[in-house]
Amino acid sequence: MTLIRVVCSKVRYVSGAILLLIFAVLSIFGTLLYPHGTPMDPTNLYAPASWSHPFGTDFAGRDILGMVVLGTRPVIVVAVLAGIITLFVGTLVGLLSAYVGGILDTVLMRLTDFILALPSYPIMIVLAAVLHVSGALPMAALLSVTAWAGLGRAIRSQVLSTKKQEYIEAARSLEIGHWRIAIGEMLPSLMPYIMMHLIMAVTAAVYGEVGLYFLGAVPVNSANWGVMLNWAFNVSGAIYTPQSALFLVAPLLAITLLQTGAVLFNQALEEYFNPNLRTSA
Repeated sequence: MTLIRVVCSKVRYVSGAILLLIFAVLSIFGTLLYPHGTPMDPTNLYAPASWSHPFGTDFAGRDILGMVVLGTRPVIVVAVLAGIITLFVGTLVGLLSAYVGGILDTVLMRLTDFILALPSYPIMIVLAAVLHVSGALPMAALLSVTAWAGLGRAIRSQVLSTKKQEYIEAARSLEIGHWRIAIGEMLPSLMPYIMMHLIMAVTAAVYGEVGLYFLGAVPVNSANWGVMLNWAFNVSGAIYTPQSALFLVAPLLAITLLQTGAVLFNQALEEYFNPNLRTSA
């Protein structure tokens, strides 16, 4: 039974890595599979699934699978940028708050508590409408407006615990500079936690980005998964019309597979960095 459990565990983790790799490859090389995009074909509207069109065609006769593949890059690029921004701001706030302490700690934690209390998604919708957000970097910054707060508080707790470690006390006794201790000694010990949070931050950004495009809160600059969902509801009436159901299912399936891969891979990282989990497995 132990061997079966170990094998099943490894299969899950490898599956997660493979799923993430597939989406990474599609985001980089997807345009090579469809060098001419997904041209419209008025003679082939709402075609059913077939070998030439595995998910059928949409209201304009475009290949739905091709739209999902081509829509992967804009989604992944924005999500990765948003994850990096979230990670940087949250780590910086948590590290400064815990290590410096005093008034700075109080100010940063009150700001963090305020951000955590805000309804994040309505705030993003309002900012997107007011600022007319467009482009990968502005969109990533918008998705990170409130996402950093939870990580910031978690990093603070981790640093407060790390400050009590003997090697930190030894570094202080050697009169090593504060920034060198914080960045050279504390930050490396936090990297496993930070890397696991990065994966979940990226997937959360995917949800946020797709949701904003689906609601029409941001200008349409590419046919990504959120835009496809918007068209499926507002143009094709996919929720009422069975013939256009695949137009709705295809991007939802892509989002689900990406999330599944992220969760499985995150579990693998957690087990790798946590000896107790490896022992129990």
